[in-house]
Amino acid sequence: MATYKVVITDWEFEDLRYEEQVLHHPDVEIAAFQCRTEEEVIKACQGADAIINQYAPITRKVIESLEKCKVITRYGIGLNTIDLDAATEKGICVANAPDYGIDEVSNHALALLMNVARKITFANQDVKQGKWDFKPLQPIYRLTGLTLGLVGFGNIAQRLAEKVMPLGLHVIAYDPYIPEEVAKSRNVALVSLNELCQNSDLISVHAPLLSSTKGMIGKEQFQLMKKGVSIINTSRGPVIDETAFIEALQDGIVAGAGLDVVDQEPIATDHPFLSMNNVVLTPHSAWYSEEAAVEVRSKTALGVMDVLVYGEYPKYLANRQVIGKTNLQAYLPHERYNFDRDAILQKMKAANFTNK
Repeated sequence: MATYKVVITDWEFEDLRYEEQVLHHPDVEIAAFQCRTEEEVIKACQGADAIINQYAPITRKVIESLEKCKVITRYGIGLNTIDLDAATEKGICVANAPDYGIDEVSNHALALLMNVARKITFANQDVKQGKWDFKPLQPIYRLTGLTLGLVGFGNIAQRLAEKVMPLGLHVIAYDPYIPEEVAKSRNVALVSLNELCQNSDLISVHAPLLSSTKGMIGKEQFQLMKKGVSIINTSRGPVIDETAFIEALQDGIVAGAGLDVVDQEPIATDHPFLSMNNVVLTPHSAWYSEEAAVEVRSKTALGVMDVLVYGEYPKYLANRQVIGKTNLQAYLPHERYNFDRDAILQKMKAANFTNK
């Protein structure tokens, strides 16, 4: 009988081959579920030593029900599904994969930005309906000299800044947690949120969803914006007050939007965004590439192995306040975390992950 039980609360992949590969160990058994509610998570996680989570709610009630769990890891960067304070109080490590998908999400944000700025999707719809005329697209402005405001200046936003500067965009950012010297080293000016809203021609949202960031872009911020601003969001829908957002689109304050995320996912069939020609939507797919999928799944499982098998804090420990509340050792660098594109592609090919 295995020593450790690893519960996967939910997942959206076609199988669990990479998780199984990483967690293949005589002392580890996997129990996989598709939980949606708090009650389902509590039932599934009985006796769990570790939890891997995607969207299912890991609330305080869930965490207080855990008897011997040592670590919770989450697919991705955001941790809004997990009550970090409750986990820390209980001495449970929480980990994610903060360095995966940086290129993917920054590329997706850039693609949405270019799409909205050049009105590509709108033009495509017109042409397919037999309208061969640029005039309905007016106005379109040259990107050179415009200001892009980044709400949040973490790894993804910093990568996006690098990619847009050759286009002639001036970049400013709001992030109270980033040192000014970090922004200066990337030729980006740190400003207040209100200053960003006042001065930006385009805004790209990269803030994590926290209690302090929920609805941080609301009616007050929209009223400060230039008429005709474009907004991109590849972080989390609730960072923007959706009611105020819809009003700003209807009033013409926001000329166009490129959204990979919305408040409630999947989007409701009667959502106002769906009837707006100036809103481009993608299904929370910014994170995805074949390589990124392998990387996030493997790294999420490795966080479990760090704790259960190696007796160390996970490499990507998110709640560092838990240090000292457990008998775990400091994380030591391991080759198992060495991911590069060629290695991932070879692994995919060997596992017949794709038929491309």
